[in-house]
Amino acid sequence: MIGVFDSGLGGLSVLAAIAAALPRADLLYLADSAHVPYGDKPDSFITGRVLAIGQHLADQGCDLVVVACNTATTASIQALRDHLSISRPEIPVVGVEPGVKPAALSSMSHHIAVLATEATARSRRLARLIEQHAAGTRVDIVPCPGWATHVETLQAYTPAFLKEIAARIDPLVTSGVDRVVLGCTHYSFLAPLINPLLDERAELVDVAAAVARQVVRLGADQDDGQGRLMLQATAHPARLSSALPALGLRALAARSTPARLVTL
Repeated sequence: MIGVFDSGLGGLSVLAAIAAALPRADLLYLADSAHVPYGDKPDSFITGRVLAIGQHLADQGCDLVVVACNTATTASIQALRDHLSISRPEIPVVGVEPGVKPAALSSMSHHIAVLATEATARSRRLARLIEQHAAGTRVDIVPCPGWATHVETLQAYTPAFLKEIAARIDPLVTSGVDRVVLGCTHYSFLAPLINPLLDERAELVDVAAAVARQVVRLGADQDDGQGRLMLQATAHPARLSSALPALGLRALAARSTPARLVTL
């Protein structure tokens, strides 16, 4: 079984890509809804949550764990790997990082932007990604406070929020950005709102498919299950179940059991 977790709904974009790549795999998705969002919280708090959730997924029988959250990956993935290397060293841990490398490689203007939570925007891990993969490319890091919450509450289509998105994107397009990296898994669900603001040269860069390919590489043997999806949440489990069709993830809804509450 493959375990996938996020602070809330954002990781469902990664889960959908994994489910499409491994349709018979048994999946467990945990939303840490009691503590969403992670983006405005200190690294020490995030690390505590990541270690607790990672151990929980291992205890539930997961043979591979996906940290489907950019903020949690940047803050805590190494701590989780170190933790599981002692108790369950056979469990691979896959993280999610902003697609700086593919954006920089494909940019014609050599000018890209990364939309990110506040925690990811200030992280050393993002700085290293830029140093390693975007030499010679101008990278604008754009913190987007509150965006994950709009997705989490399914309130992304309000006039005020649409105006806020335009206020972030329009200056990037004007300045010549031709690749916009979605640096938070929640932002994948904002693509229909962002794409119309881009000009014909600009593209969004999302890494959900790349994460799914890594999961296939590490866990191809997982595709011999019954295609079940178990949902868990640390608060408001019914909201997690109802979010699947609301976010256009009806294929996931069809294979899922009702979400249940877990206390961690």
